[in-house]
Order: sequence, then C-alpha cells, then structure tokens
Amino acid sequence: MAKTAYRKPKKKVHVFDIVNYIVFILIGLLVLVPIWKVVVDSFNAVGVYQFRLWPEDFTLDGYKTIIHTQRLYRPFINSVITTVLGTFLGLLLSTLGGYVLIQFDMPGRNFFAYFLLFTMIFSGGMIPEYLVMKQLHLVNSMWILVVKHGMNVYNLVLMRNFFEGIPASLFEAAEIDGCSPMGIFFKIVLPLSKAALASIGLMFAVTVWNDYSTVKIYITNPDQVNFQYQLRNMIMDGDTPTTQYSVSQNTLFYAAIVCAILPFMALYPFLQKYFVKGVNIGAVKE
Repeated sequence: MAKTAYRKPKKKVHVFDIVNYIVFILIGLLVLVPIWKVVVDSFNAVGVYQFRLWPEDFTLDGYKTIIHTQRLYRPFINSVITTVLGTFLGLLLSTLGGYVLIQFDMPGRNFFAYFLLFTMIFSGGMIPEYLVMKQLHLVNSMWILVVKHGMNVYNLVLMRNFFEGIPASLFEAAEIDGCSPMGIFFKIVLPLSKAALASIGLMFAVTVWNDYSTVKIYITNPDQVNFQYQLRNMIMDGDTPTTQYSVSQNTLFYAAIVCAILPFMALYPFLQKYFVKGVNIGAVKE
C-alpha cells in the first residue's frame, strides 16, 4: 500500500501581517532615504540641491578637504578623548551604582533608589548647573563633557535591572567560597554582563560624541571644543575651509555629516546583537 505524502499545512496570510510589513518598510525607508541622500551628495561635485540616487559627478574632494583641514584635527582628538573617558566613567558609575542597589540588605537602599529616580523628573536648571560647573572649574574645559555625562540614572536603572536577572544562587555560592562583595562584582557580575556593558556603553559613547550644546554653553576656548561643535560652525556659519581642492559648499557639508556619524555607523553592526540583548534583558522582567 503506497504511503500518502505528508503535506505541510499552508500558512494563512493575515491582513495584519501584510499591513505590519508595509508599515515597517515605510518606516525603514523614512530612515534610510535621508541617510542615503546625505551619502550620495557627499560624493557629488554638483552643488545643486536635489534628490539623486547616484552621484551625478563623482568626487572625493569633500572628504579630502576635511582630511586636510588642520583646524579639525584638535577637535577630533578632543572628541575621541572625551568619548573614551566619558564612556568609561559612565560605565564605572552605572555598574557600581547598579550593583549597590541590588544589595537588598543594605540600609537606606530604597531611599537612594527613589532619590536617583527623583533626579530623572526634576533638575536644578541651567543656571544652577552652570554655577556648579564653575565651582568645579570645568567651565571652558573639555573635561566637562566627561563629568556631565558620567552619571545617567536611566542607564543605571537598566544596569540594575540586568544585575537583578543574574541568579541569586551564583552570589550565594561565591559567598560560601569566601568571596568578598567586590570580588563577586569583578569575578561574577561583570563577566556575565557583557551584553549590558556593550549596549549601555554605546549609549554613553553616542551621547558624548554628539554633544555640541554643552560645548556651546560652557566652552569659549577654540582649543577645547569638540569635533561636532566645529563641524556645526562650518555648516551653520558657512565657514568653508580654504584648501587646494575645489569643492562646493553643499558637498563639503554633507561630507562633514558623514564623517561625524561614520565612527558609530562602522561600530554599530558589531555591537547590535549585544545592544538588543542587553536592553531587552535590562528592561523586561519575568
């Protein structure tokens, strides 16, 4: 007797799935089209403002001009230094603060937790903040970018939630073996928190790298400004640098925008899986 071939049941196509795909495709296009326009115009020697899928007259003079503009060198180095140190300080305070807040037997734990959450809703304002930074001698110094973004309560809460997801049996086993609280932190908590460290570290890095408003308010010394602020001045003031390359103003500005976002565009694909995993685990509790 011949065996009847097994056929998989056909999957029904729901209207909701179709609409969902269309909506997300449109959202993706809304995000990608402006980026693609900026990239195309950065390679286009024609300075007329219009949308093109490909460069009409391909050129690299915009990027060559930025590379040979010496006044961008110091701000770029300042941005790299402040981004690295700001990310390190932010991760240090967020991990230590999150680890402290999961110590359920610590006196005053709830008070400190609510006190930190209070600062997410209310702040002193710009003038009190300026006076504090002035007392700390951080006005007119690039180190203000490191200190100002060193503590982010939202990232601290995410890190605390991530730590709470670590099985309590690991902490108990380490205590039985005679491990100190800081030993548990360095030998157990941090090695298990690579996803959270990558995702939150990326948040700190993007925040410090893209911050030009703080520089605009607190810094007047041109040697202390960062890369974003210098590029902003070039774009907003129409201050085109003089070099050996003949390039239109629009081409140069779009090339500057690409250079500003290029480091994280290259870094994000390598951290994407950690970013998604870290945020989901830190924000969703079972």
